[in-house]
Formats: sequence, C-alpha cells, structure tokens
Amino acid sequence: MTTSTHTPIAIVTGGSRGLGRNTALALARQGTDVVLTYQRNATEAAAAVADIRALGRQAVALQLDVANVRNFPGFAAALRTALGGTWGRERFDFLVNNAGTGVHTPFAETTEAQFDQMVDIHLKGVFFLTQALLPLIADGGRIVNLSSGLARFALPGYAAYATMKGGVETLTRYLAKELGPRGIRVNVVAPGAIATDFGGGAVRDNAELNAFVAAQTALGRVGQPDDIGPVIASLLAPGTGWINAQRVEASGGMFL
Repeated sequence: MTTSTHTPIAIVTGGSRGLGRNTALALARQGTDVVLTYQRNATEAAAAVADIRALGRQAVALQLDVANVRNFPGFAAALRTALGGTWGRERFDFLVNNAGTGVHTPFAETTEAQFDQMVDIHLKGVFFLTQALLPLIADGGRIVNLSSGLARFALPGYAAYATMKGGVETLTRYLAKELGPRGIRVNVVAPGAIATDFGGGAVRDNAELNAFVAAQTALGRVGQPDDIGPVIASLLAPGTGWINAQRVEASGGMFL
C-alpha cells in the first residue's frame, strides 16, 4: 500500500525499543510514517512496526549498527529501496538520531575501549550516518539529535558518555548552519533521567537512585518514555519550523 506523497516519513534510529519506540509511536499518532532501525532484535522491531501500523500509519524496520560506519552506504541503499518500494518516493522528511547505549564508569577507571565505543555510537555514528543520508533527506526536512541532561550537569561516572553528548550538541549547531540553505532545521533534545532499560535499567529499577533523581527534579519524579517521545515529535510537527539550532532539555527541571 502506498501513501500520499504529502505524508511525512521519519527515520528513527533505535526505534524498536525505549525512547526510540516511544518517539516512533508519537510520530505515528501525529500522522507520520516511520522507518525504524534496530541492531539485533528483529522480533522486537517487527512488534514496533505492527504497533505503528495499528495506528493507521505505514512502517518499515531496517537493521543498522550505528557504531559501524562501514555499513552506512549499504544502509542508505536499503533505505532508498524501502522508500521506493513502500512509498514510491526517493526522499524522507525527518531524521531522529536516537540509537545509543551508555556506560557508567568513574573517569579514572574508564578504558580506551569504553571511550571508543561511546565515540563510535554517539558521535562518529551520528556524524557520518547523517552525512550518508543527506542525499535522501528532502529539502525543508528536519533532524533531531539526542543529547542528555548530563551535558549540562555533571554526575560522577558519566564522563565518557556526556562528553559525546556535548559533541552532539555542538554538531547540531553546525548542521543547522550548513544545511540551512536547503531549509533543513536541526535541533537537539536532551532528556533527563528516564525510567527505561537504558544503562541496565538503573533509573527504573534502583529504588535509591530513583528517589535521588526525583528529589533533584522540580516535578518530583523521574521521567517516563511518554515524557520524551512527544517532545521529539513536536519538533517535527507543523508549526515548529522556526525552531532551529536549539537545545531542548526535557528533564522535568533536574538540578535547577
């Protein structure tokens, strides 16, 4: 089944689970079709596709390891095929660079391998995947990168992860500047602590950590996925096109 050429199409990396899945569903409710990526779990990705289709939108899942730059040309080719085969189109409208994982290790104990993994996933991956997809992003499209509240405030153990997110925030401004002539807007969303399986599910499952975060948050609780997906979707909605090169923190007011 093909959809109207006026239906926007979003690419959500890591869209099979966690905040990525929540974002994909929020976009579907907003009237956007979705191409989501997954790293390993095809069954989980298929379930996410089914959920999106149940909302009346079209969806496709493609495998992608965002840490492996060598695979990006092949992914771009697979995406081109999916766009043509499913939608009869050559371009997509929105890119959400969401995929990622974390590491919680004191600065003095962080290994080079851990640091390099964070670079590959959160910085190099975002930089070169966006570059590889530039020919497929429609003029007038939008990009949302994911950062973290940890790029503003500092909690011991997150030096490597937060350093990458600081780089993503700088990259966002450069992308906005350099892609501006094509009418492409680029913003960054920085979630606070969210109760998901991220980082082994510590915020969700560790009662002491959960209580600590809640006590440091103006709204008195930790964040939930439903607090983030709609924020990302809102930056891709009609009426927010004049927001560009901005950092939007969605943390409920952590460490004010």
